[in-house]
Amino acid sequence: MDAITFGTDGWRATLDQFTDDRVRIVGQAVADTLRETGHDEPVLVGYDARETSPGFADSLAEILAGNGFDVLVPERDCPTPTVAYGIVDRDCAGALMVTASHNPPEYNGVKFIPDDGAPALPEVTERIEANLREPDLLPEDEHGTIEEVDVIGPHAAHAHELADADLSGLTVVYDAIHGSGRGVTDALLESAGAEVIRRRCEQDPTFGGGSPEPSPEHLEGLVEAVREHDADFGVANDGDADRIAVVTPERGYLDENLFFAVLYDYMLESDSGPAVRSVPTTFLIDRIAEAHGEEVVETPVGFKWVAQAMGEHDALVGGEESGGFSVRGHIREKDGVLMALLAGAMAAAESLDDRVDRLLAEYGEIHPGKTSLDCPDSEKERVLSDLEDELPDSVAGQNVEKVVTMDGFKVLLEDGSWLLMRPSGTEPKLRVYAEAGSPERVEELLDAGTELVRPLL
Repeated sequence: MDAITFGTDGWRATLDQFTDDRVRIVGQAVADTLRETGHDEPVLVGYDARETSPGFADSLAEILAGNGFDVLVPERDCPTPTVAYGIVDRDCAGALMVTASHNPPEYNGVKFIPDDGAPALPEVTERIEANLREPDLLPEDEHGTIEEVDVIGPHAAHAHELADADLSGLTVVYDAIHGSGRGVTDALLESAGAEVIRRRCEQDPTFGGGSPEPSPEHLEGLVEAVREHDADFGVANDGDADRIAVVTPERGYLDENLFFAVLYDYMLESDSGPAVRSVPTTFLIDRIAEAHGEEVVETPVGFKWVAQAMGEHDALVGGEESGGFSVRGHIREKDGVLMALLAGAMAAAESLDDRVDRLLAEYGEIHPGKTSLDCPDSEKERVLSDLEDELPDSVAGQNVEKVVTMDGFKVLLEDGSWLLMRPSGTEPKLRVYAEAGSPERVEELLDAGTELVRPLL
């Protein structure tokens, strides 16, 4: 049980650690937690496209049913957001999702999603961890039922209601990277009228021998395909399709910060409300909000914090620079499937490249950057403590105006640029982020941040 730790987004581990016995222990802990909190509604158990995921999902379903809960299991591997939406759509007590997201195939994971469809907050995951124990099933005549259900169809219908998009005349290239978005995101785009050209939409639990991570280096083929087919844009999802990456004809890989900016600007054309962004996400969001008389709420990294703030502030949009976004009227969970449809809605009205050009002309150039330094988890707290004493009055020739300390140290500079140094929540690394008005300035800031941190490691 000591090997089971719920981190930023559930428990993930390599398959030598992520065993069936331990998965069953998690199932028992969730059953106990649901009982303690007065839940007796059905529980959803979803799973991604990894080879081992259906078996782990079966084990979780068996434990939950053995504790008296009726269990709903999707008909196939499916995106995390379709499971999260299914909780609310079917009035479930919550869901367990078997996924390791963008990790390579030798990993798997499981996360609990509460009854509101938003990511579990620490008090929930800590309670589950405290309840970890060997399974203890009820007599067979008290077991719940296990039933297959469709979670993809209801999610698609809801996405069409939200986006109301006519994509007739658009050509979109979709890259599933062999993940659970295949046959879901592409089908949604097609049902809205788009011509969809598919890449890596065959089922392959090895993800083509790599990781289902929609990063620039993994999407070079998508960039080429968009240009080869004269497509309006390209879209990719990570392994469980809760994140999105977008490719445009002119820019190639569209930085997630810029996608967030055009999304917020598009939503403000027909609605109003604040935006929620995590601490490393672009200040371009703030400039757009200010121009519309709206506010921006800043959160620590982790979509659970974005989701919480979206609920508290009735936000129009919420997002992170890592490609996770949601909008008002939807579940407060990042959704790469819905975002693909919204990208199509935006492109149908004005090309994504033109939207970005217009925003940058109106609000000024922004250039984000990020680098990482190796730092063992055991050393992160000490490094941050030491860093607090080393923070300078100026960075790369600009005076420090303010230091934000909600997640590491974000140093705001006089010229509007910023530098952020924070520990990764998922890897033994320390991240250095920066944003400025030119690529050269970003590199100066990243170098300055690295020089501050490296002597402390």
